[in-house]
Order: sequence, then structure tokens, then C-alpha cells
Amino acid sequence: MEGAVEDEVIAINSIYGDNTLILVSQNPRICTLRLPQLASLVLRVEFPNDYPDESPVIIGTETVGDILSKGQGADVVLLAQRSLQNVWHIGEPCIFDLIEALEAELIVNEDNNDVGNQAAQDDQRTERNQNDNEIRSKLSSTLPDVAPPWTITAALTERKSVFVGRAVPVSSPEQAKEYLQHLLTTDKKVAKATHNITAWRIRGQNETSYQDCDDDGETAAGGRILHLMQLMDVWDVMVVVTRWYGGVLLGPDRFRIINQVAREALVSGSFVKETDTNKKKGKK
Repeated sequence: MEGAVEDEVIAINSIYGDNTLILVSQNPRICTLRLPQLASLVLRVEFPNDYPDESPVIIGTETVGDILSKGQGADVVLLAQRSLQNVWHIGEPCIFDLIEALEAELIVNEDNNDVGNQAAQDDQRTERNQNDNEIRSKLSSTLPDVAPPWTITAALTERKSVFVGRAVPVSSPEQAKEYLQHLLTTDKKVAKATHNITAWRIRGQNETSYQDCDDDGETAAGGRILHLMQLMDVWDVMVVVTRWYGGVLLGPDRFRIINQVAREALVSGSFVKETDTNKKKGKK
């Protein structure tokens, strides 16, 4: 499909940084893929003309650096091919999912220094799961006893990216941070999202006020939500907009969608003050 590979290159490099995915040959169309967390490992990926309707192919390694023993490049290629088979779906860009799946496997392999040793990999996964459980246990002791009363919007899908808005009443910056930590600790899907953009406005005692935001990698998005909250004159509330990137760049449209689901969460949660004009309109 014409332009699909070029779009994929732009999208992946915008997420992980320049030189993650580089088009090195047009005919055949071949890219080098540098794994962000294992930068010395670079794969060669061939894209068919009908991509993404047809799956790409891992054709070899460009470099393996010092993370693998001699001769293990072939094992990595096989692992990458299996990961690609698992994540590719007809008509959908797949390199983002390939990177995530492959790094999850290879980071374990790097610790073991043995790609072919499945037993060692399983032991390492078990140990990591135990460590993760211990961390979650420690975190849970500092989290609210009762789940925060989130107002949650329906998922909005735009060109394969998915957006969900949440709003919750908060009375202090500390409580806002606790609620956000509770969300990220208890909801694995949200924790693994591409972005969790937050903003809050809180009126404290003695006429003090608190306003803050976090883009979480989606540049300027948090500030836009905060500006929306200012325009709507909402206080004592935190908004979280979660985005799962779908492999297609949205450009400025992403800000419109982020504000749209943020507004929906605020309205659905009854955080917006009803004006006198609106009250009069509601009367017969």
C-alpha cells in the first residue's frame, strides 16, 4: 500500500526517537529496526508492497552489539518472526506492537544471556513476577482503601488510536497523586497505555489554589486539558485522558479528541456548574 511504510517510519520515530526505524532500500522495501531499550540490537525488516495488508518479514540482524553471545543472532531472528506472527493483523500497522513484544522477550534474554534456554527464561519471568507482586503489595499499602469514584467515558477510536477520559473529585494535590497511582497500579491496561495525560484544579484553604498538569509524553496535551478546565470553570477535580496509540499519526486532531473526551468526562461527572441561563432554559 503506497505510503504505508513511510507513515510507519514517521510514527515509530515520533514515539521512540529518530533512527528507530529507517528506510534503507526502496526496491525491495527494507528498513532497519533499532530496539529502543536494546539499542545495539538492530533488525532488518522487509515490507511487502501491500503492507499492512500483507505481513512484513524479519530477514536478519544488522547488528547485535554485545548483548548476545556469538551465533545467537539466528535465535533472535526466529524470536522476532514468532513475535511478528503474534502481533500482525491484516490491514493494521504492527511495528509498534512488534517492538513492545520483542523487547519484553529480549530483556529477559539479556539477563539470562541465553536466548535458546527456555527454562532459564521461565525462571527469570517467575522471579520478575514475584518482584512485581512485592512492589504492588508495597504500593497497595499506600493507596486509598476504596477505589476512587471515577467517571469514565466510552472509548473513542480514531484511526486505530483509542482514547478514554476519566474525571474524579479531589481535595488536595496529594489526593490527586494517590488517585492517579491507584489507577496505574490497579489497571494494567491503563498502565501500559501510550499516554496518560492528567490535569487538576483544586481550591485549598485560605484562598489558595492548585493547578497542575502532566503531558506524559504527549507534548502540550496536559496544558490544553488544564486550559479547558479553566474555561469551564471547574474546580476540585482531576482529569485523566488515556491514549493507546494505534500506529497512525493523528496530527493536531489528537488535541481535539483529547479535549473532547476530557470535556465528556467532566460533563458526565456533573463537575460543570449549571449557569443561571441554563437553569432558565430548563424551566417551562
